[in-house]
Amino acid sequence: MSPSSPAERPSVLFVCVHNAGRSQMAAAFLTHLAGDAVEVRSAGSAPADTVNPAVVAAMREAGIDISAQTPKILTTEAVQASDVVITMGCGDTCPVFPGKTYLDWTLDDPAGQGVDAVRPIREEIERRVRALLTDLGVTTSTAP
Repeated sequence: MSPSSPAERPSVLFVCVHNAGRSQMAAAFLTHLAGDAVEVRSAGSAPADTVNPAVVAAMREAGIDISAQTPKILTTEAVQASDVVITMGCGDTCPVFPGKTYLDWTLDDPAGQGVDAVRPIREEIERRVRALLTDLGVTTSTAP
């Protein structure tokens, strides 16, 4: 799971249905931990109007502000430009291209949940993002 050449930084796309919870948290953690070492995108197959407020609050507790983020529509171009595509419940709506690494992270959906229910989802996403960074050979900029 590495970019096509060592000089290139890997590109990761996180996809969920609404791009309002899981994919936003994953993208925020990856950006926070990897800095500029990884190109990070997130999108949704049917994006919501805003990021889930409980998700924003839970991420703020972790020291990451995602309040300015907005859900984005999944495009073929975003998938084509990514080395790794991580789906989180978007099913078969994510286009598949040869040469990409596809992972499916089964995670509870924070939609309609309060901050107390979002915290364990946030913790699991952070754990998986840290493991992804190890798999990509990227050193994190923040200690565990």
